[in-house]
Amino acid sequence: MSDKLLHLVRHGEVDNPDRVLYGRLPGFYLSERGQSMAEAAALELAGSDRQVVKLYASPLERTRQSAQPIASALGLDIVLEDRIIEPTNSFEGMVNSGSDAAFKKPRYWHRYWNPFRPSWGEPYRQIADRMRHAMDDAWDSVRGGDIVMVSHQNPIWMAHLDVAGKPLFHNPASRRCDLSSITTFERRGERWFEVDYRTPAQGLLEDAVDVGAV
Repeated sequence: MSDKLLHLVRHGEVDNPDRVLYGRLPGFYLSERGQSMAEAAALELAGSDRQVVKLYASPLERTRQSAQPIASALGLDIVLEDRIIEPTNSFEGMVNSGSDAAFKKPRYWHRYWNPFRPSWGEPYRQIADRMRHAMDDAWDSVRGGDIVMVSHQNPIWMAHLDVAGKPLFHNPASRRCDLSSITTFERRGERWFEVDYRTPAQGLLEDAVDVGAV
């Protein structure tokens, strides 16, 4: 096993009773269950025999909160990294679940004119590129030891698809990126490889509200 790995950790459940797509909107914090999820991810990382030397988080509230238990468990400071933030989305603030979901309403269908880009938000290629640059810079900043980056479902899934050489266009419902999951990568030379995926909060997922992304 390499002496250096990079772990992309998704944030925990957000307190979102109205089930809106929160995107980059301020004021969306972890629920009580989300806090437990974040603690489960922290315990998973701290319980391994690997040394984590750097901890990054997206600047949004839910990722900073999710990074805090990791920081406490590993004795690290949290470095804010803008490039791993949630993408922009024209459906921010709208209901994203059930029969009232905005994307099901005909008056919004014009936003889907190009799902391959996608036309309703930040281009997939732009998300993948900024994630790759952030991962490269973090990797190059340390000589040894692991790196943790607390991010969001969409950017983590873009990194997964990009590293695997797969098309970035996808059905959001098909993403394998559960709340507080850990997707692990290794760079060998100039190439990235995905080497592991874990769901330390598996026991908390069944009734969780997870409607914040498109």
